Amino acid sequence: MHPYRTHTCGELRASHAGSTVRLSGWVHRKRDHGHLLFLDLRDHYGITQCVIDTSSPLFAVATGARPESVVTITGTVVIRSPDTVNAQLPTGEVELRIEDLAIDSMADILPLQVAGDADLGEDVRLRYRFLDLRREKMQRNILLRSQVIASIRRRMVEAGFVEFQTPILTASSPEGARDYLVPSRQHPGKFYALPQAPQQFKQLLMASGFDRYFQIAPCFRDEDARADRSPGEFYQLDFEMAFATQEDVFAAIEPVLHDVFVEFGSGRQVTPPPFPRIPYAESMLRYGNDKPDLRNPLVITDVTDAFRGGGFGLFARAIEAGAVVRAVAAPGAASKPRAFFDKLNDWARAEGAGGLGYIIFAGGETKGPIAKNLEPARIARLQEVTEVSDGGAVFFVCGKEAEAGKFAGVVRERLCDELGLREADAFRFLWVVDFPFYERNPETGQIEFSHNPFSMPQGGLQALESMDPLAIRAFQYDIVCNGIELSSGAIRNHRPDVMIKAFAIAGYGEDEVQRRFGGLFNAFRYGAPPHGGCAPGIDRIVMMLANEPNIREIIAFPMNQQAQDLLMGAPAEVEPTRLRELHLRLDLPKPKAVGANRGDAGG
Repeated sequence: MHPYRTHTCGELRASHAGSTVRLSGWVHRKRDHGHLLFLDLRDHYGITQCVIDTSSPLFAVATGARPESVVTITGTVVIRSPDTVNAQLPTGEVELRIEDLAIDSMADILPLQVAGDADLGEDVRLRYRFLDLRREKMQRNILLRSQVIASIRRRMVEAGFVEFQTPILTASSPEGARDYLVPSRQHPGKFYALPQAPQQFKQLLMASGFDRYFQIAPCFRDEDARADRSPGEFYQLDFEMAFATQEDVFAAIEPVLHDVFVEFGSGRQVTPPPFPRIPYAESMLRYGNDKPDLRNPLVITDVTDAFRGGGFGLFARAIEAGAVVRAVAAPGAASKPRAFFDKLNDWARAEGAGGLGYIIFAGGETKGPIAKNLEPARIARLQEVTEVSDGGAVFFVCGKEAEAGKFAGVVRERLCDELGLREADAFRFLWVVDFPFYERNPETGQIEFSHNPFSMPQGGLQALESMDPLAIRAFQYDIVCNGIELSSGAIRNHRPDVMIKAFAIAGYGEDEVQRRFGGLFNAFRYGAPPHGGCAPGIDRIVMMLANEPNIREIIAFPMNQQAQDLLMGAPAEVEPTRLRELHLRLDLPKPKAVGANRGDAGG
């Protein structure tokens, strides 16, 4: 007999009754019934109930085994009586009569319980992550992640993509976030950067003659944590295609994403390919952001003209000063009590808006402060433009274009949830396309790349030489699902003359371009194919499939929100000898004086 196990803890069934077996695992839970001790034994595969009575010489040993101790149990499989069958367990028809028990590793008193759902907070969970990972939900999530990656890898290979690995130690690149820097011992004063993405390398692979590349790529960005973004590192399905148009990229990745979400989506509906394409400008107008949740049926409408010069003076005067008015029609809202509208108005003020105006359409009549001061013809025009039916209401946001559009997007989401309109059990995909190539920095006034500096501008060199930079659109696209951006991608620039001109508009001289991106620039000089790709985020995909609100629930060893690894103690101080080897001297910020910035709160 094997020294540790003949079966797993999730394997035994009624057909094994009468067999002598050996199991090894963790003591999940113990229940003392006086003359009987029940011990639930858990391993990676499941739980088996084991039982021992007081007549056994091993009873004291079993009693002394603390929860999470690792034990090996040998015994006979017996059928449970009908009234003790546990239908919640696959092994629930049987139990193991303990005939031999050895403690392989005794556990100390636990800082957190593995059995049960008690949550002692993120810091405790991450400090003792090896215990947290033993929990059923965490085991399920991490296994799901592995299965999703395996499925994606298989589907990409079947689609003709070849897996490559790109360097981890590389040069800094303007990807839009801070680099993690690694000092070089052999080259004093110089630093490697951990890649924010394999952007330049995958383009170099295309210039090297490979046709379809992919990689489950680790990426590193020194940025703050969010619920859908882990600080430090993340993984993405990075892929690139030679001689490809934007539609070719879409056609390649849509079946992969669709089939993975169907495979692991637990019956939830998934948008079939081809996914909808929504231009960036339309997305900003109709949804108030560039990652709309299409489960929300509400849309935003521009109704500025309906209020221009009209009787509702507050909006009319604001429009004369350059404001716009955005409207969100809410079907069925007319049946809500006055308190519903007052609560929304108070909420809007708490969000920093002046309030939330509205018109109610009910029984052929209109109600609300705006309706009392606006001409009937204008009200009729509003009803026509917003397509609100009788029994609905229209809510209005007035302000400068950017602010009004953004807040209207927030109002759209709030109304959807208040009215219970969001589609349930569905994954709704779309592409946001035609992003602006440049944007103006609001603080410096400088023209900057708005998305990806290595993208091809629509219109190519001619557009760069003849158009207002802020009017140029790029072959850039985001894939969005349920309001979460899964990926950014682009058809890449593959010409050195376009690269020089594009960077010049953003303030980079040709010498700096060649210095910072010399590898890519030189590759373009010697013949590079048109190419493009995308990089859906693995972490976010798994988070959605697991129906988890926080990305740290699907990563085995994540950092906390302060970018600390509490389990391994990183980041950590470095010995002075190591700093000398690296030719580094610390210039740390001075600690604040005791009592500084204490304020006047008192108490």
